[in-house]
Amino acid sequence: MKKLIEFIPNFSVSRTHDNETCGELIRVAEEIKDCMLLDFQSDGNHNRSVMTLIGTPEAIEEAAFQLCRKAAEKIDLRTHKGEHPRMGATDVMPFVPLKGIELSECVELSRRVAERVWNELHIPSFLFEESCTREERRNLANCRKGEFEGMNEKLQLEEWAPDYGERKVHETAGITAIGARMPLIAFNVNLDTNDLQIAKKIASAIRGSSGGFKYCKALGIDLEDKSIVQVSMNMVNYEKTPLYYTYEMIKTLAESYGVKVIGSEIVGMTPAKALLDCATFYLKAHEFDCMEQVMEYRLLEEEE
Repeated sequence: MKKLIEFIPNFSVSRTHDNETCGELIRVAEEIKDCMLLDFQSDGNHNRSVMTLIGTPEAIEEAAFQLCRKAAEKIDLRTHKGEHPRMGATDVMPFVPLKGIELSECVELSRRVAERVWNELHIPSFLFEESCTREERRNLANCRKGEFEGMNEKLQLEEWAPDYGERKVHETAGITAIGARMPLIAFNVNLDTNDLQIAKKIASAIRGSSGGFKYCKALGIDLEDKSIVQVSMNMVNYEKTPLYYTYEMIKTLAESYGVKVIGSEIVGMTPAKALLDCATFYLKAHEFDCMEQVMEYRLLEEEE
């Protein structure tokens, strides 16, 4: 069976702010042999872009380095502004086992990439999620705390030396988080208000670190160009915390503030089962077996 890895780098740039740089990042990805660019999403309020690629381990390893190099050439965090927290030009590089490969192999790949990024680009990194060397670094939010502006001070703390590199961020490209993990879904819910405090209170109520859903990470975000606010989430285990759990809770909490949910979005790619689970819940199709009853799944089984 051919080994396939999903790679979802996040860059601190958007088409709204720098369309040329986004175009160059896309070209780099498209030029890597045995690597396919599946999706590129860019948000001007977040000033951030998310790319989704799949490929062989060798191709993804090369793509990760080349994309990080291009981002370092083109992005200067000293002038970057956006709603989403960030610490690096290439802010995060997660590797996800997709087919025929173990998570442990993705961990080893992430460490090779981190070493090369330091040796050749002089960009330090933290290893996070399953690649972490210390438990407090498993959570990306802990690694990113302080962001680019406060990172040099943070790196002087005994417990926050980079896993690769010196205790000093790259002058323009900052520091990046690199690691292996299982599939994550970036799921955002928009509210019909411009009161950022409401979004922040709801985010605090639902995120695992403050007592909410264990596998949900959430922030309140101001979407200035739309005059609304957003609860922006990373769902790190969609089977143990399905999307509809957080959606329904956000809707209920918003109503308590006299606010309505006006839409949601999924950034990047998502496993089909996460959406089928939502369909099963809202249709009340409790005996539904997606692996047996979804035509495309059955066809894929026949092909294999």
